[in-house]
Amino acid sequence: MPVRSHPPRRPVGRRIRPLVRGVAVMAASLAVLSSLAGVAPAAPQPAGDADVDVRVNAQAALGTLSGAARGVNTAIWDAHMNDPEVADLMKAADVGVMRYPGGSYADIYHWETHTAPGGYVAPGTGFDAFMGTVRAAGAQPVLIANYGSGTPEEAAGWVRYANVTKDYGAKYWEIGNEIYGNGHYGSGWEHDDHEDKSPKEYARQVRAYASAMKAVDPTVKIGAVLTTPGEWPDGVVGPGDSGDWNHTVLPEVADVIDFVSVHWYAGGADTTAEDAMGKLAKLPGELREVRNQIDRAAGSGSSDIEIALTEINTNTGGARLTARPNGLFAADAFMTALENGVFTVDWWNTHNGAGRITTVDGETDYGDMGMLSSGACTGDVCQPAPNTPFHPYYGMKMTSELGTAGDTMVATESSTQDVSAHAVLRRDGRLSVMFINKNPDTARTVALDYTGFIPSGSAPEVSRYARGDGDITEVRDGEASASQVTVPPYALLTVTLEPRAGTGPGASNAGTPGTPRVEAVTDTTARLTWDGAPGASRYLVQERDGAHTRLIGESTGTSVTLRNLPPGSAHTVNVLATDSSGRISRPSSPLTFRTSTPTDAACRVTYHRDTSWGNGFVTTVTVQNLSDTPITGWTVDWDWPTAGQSVSSGWSATFHQSGSHVRVTAPEDAGPLAPDGGSTASFGFVGANDGPNPDPTVFRLNGAACSGG
Repeated sequence: MPVRSHPPRRPVGRRIRPLVRGVAVMAASLAVLSSLAGVAPAAPQPAGDADVDVRVNAQAALGTLSGAARGVNTAIWDAHMNDPEVADLMKAADVGVMRYPGGSYADIYHWETHTAPGGYVAPGTGFDAFMGTVRAAGAQPVLIANYGSGTPEEAAGWVRYANVTKDYGAKYWEIGNEIYGNGHYGSGWEHDDHEDKSPKEYARQVRAYASAMKAVDPTVKIGAVLTTPGEWPDGVVGPGDSGDWNHTVLPEVADVIDFVSVHWYAGGADTTAEDAMGKLAKLPGELREVRNQIDRAAGSGSSDIEIALTEINTNTGGARLTARPNGLFAADAFMTALENGVFTVDWWNTHNGAGRITTVDGETDYGDMGMLSSGACTGDVCQPAPNTPFHPYYGMKMTSELGTAGDTMVATESSTQDVSAHAVLRRDGRLSVMFINKNPDTARTVALDYTGFIPSGSAPEVSRYARGDGDITEVRDGEASASQVTVPPYALLTVTLEPRAGTGPGASNAGTPGTPRVEAVTDTTARLTWDGAPGASRYLVQERDGAHTRLIGESTGTSVTLRNLPPGSAHTVNVLATDSSGRISRPSSPLTFRTSTPTDAACRVTYHRDTSWGNGFVTTVTVQNLSDTPITGWTVDWDWPTAGQSVSSGWSATFHQSGSHVRVTAPEDAGPLAPDGGSTASFGFVGANDGPNPDPTVFRLNGAACSGG
């Protein structure tokens, strides 16, 4: 069972968290794309020196950075939260969001009296003082309305004071913090005075809060708290509930909320730096499942609901938190989340407090989840002066060297796990690429390959944060080129490249198309529409697979019908515009859609999850033959949607899994499946999941796609 302490009752303190867990395409269009698949100038070093390959595809957009992209948490028990140095440091790192009043404290905090019964409130941490820091930093607040011991009327009063009386323009408001931790699932760290602690009651209250708060200011954005798919208590069904937290809350509130709030931590007390950075590979799949759940609950209104990752850090055990590897993690985590559909990523915490003292990479690690020192001590070991930045601060700051509001994140692919890469197409046409070398011992030399970008012959601008650097450092030694870069061990390096004259989106007279929308979808077709771009003569629809793209449709108008798509398949596409000279614009933001299963199939498969406990589940599958002839001897096939899903054991059939593919074979003594649905075959299994656990999307009976799912 997960364990969580009550929020800290002193000015500084650790935050203890749960430990468990075909369209035919004209040759001319292909030629246009090929002509703009950039080739870098020759590297000054021999090609054989490179031991890592990184591909950057400037035609595959992952989304646009917002002004709220980088954020931090603040807490009313933090006596240093409003020090003038805090605003200066946050402004220097281009922080756009500051979250208040501090995690679990939100559910005991009363804004009007600035009290938190049962907790500690530091002097000088009131709402107006906090807003002074927010404004000095050039940021905006994310405010957590008290759900645990508050009321909709109290929250509406806060909106009135903030946005009517004081004209602060506070846009984002969450309803409670981690309310699923109120004891309903057996582990309780979040204060909740409601007699009914179920997700259904939370959903009912969210509607009441949203109504009261928007009656005061209709422009505010209301956020509901979700569990992160694959993280406790995801998948757990509480007593008396019909479903788990997310599948109960979302359908009830999708029409009144504007965003959802999720949290993500990389492990417990024994998580090493390498473990934490490795676990980050799970985050994209978990965020995709958040979006899938929103899509299913909100339908056509899904695009109006954003995702906020309002807390993130590595482990919760109080070690390896201020050291260099957590700085690498911070840079990687911020960009990974933003590239996967999150509009803000908020680090826990600005200051937090000293914890277990260890030595990491030759430096003292203070076991502090804060970005900045609080000046606290553990025994006779004291932190540096208050507001001294720790490594995670510089990791976050390096992401601002990569891109700022309005810039476009684009796809990258690295040939090795210990070097991550992230890229941003700047508004002025330059391309920035950030490399994260997670190897503590060896410098890595990276060979760069580009699609949709042709670098100029000039040397790139280079920013570095490595051993010996006291801040982000501009490198002027000229060793990096557009085609090859050497990244020191345990270091962050960002290169910014100028495009060759007359190339790149800046050379096109066509603007950027709007984000595509699904107008209609079947099992094999999808009709997409988008807002047109000024100066466009033709539109190209590209499908992305990692950092690779392929042209799947084109149109002179603002819609296209894609055909011959596999049933139950997911597709991520961008739209690009070409001007009258064939020069390509920057790509639209991406759209991910999924085809349905056939409605007139000759078979039906029903997949029913009987029970789930977070990292395991029991499922019953029922098969029907809807054709007009009997079937003797059958197989059922499906593919798991995410890594980490598997069949552990089963009954009434034979199971075989290879990679993500599962084949189930009828037992030898099974009779025929009668035609026209006259009989059924049923089998069951115990499954395991390490991460999110979405249902398979398409099943095949003897190779034919079935309806249902």
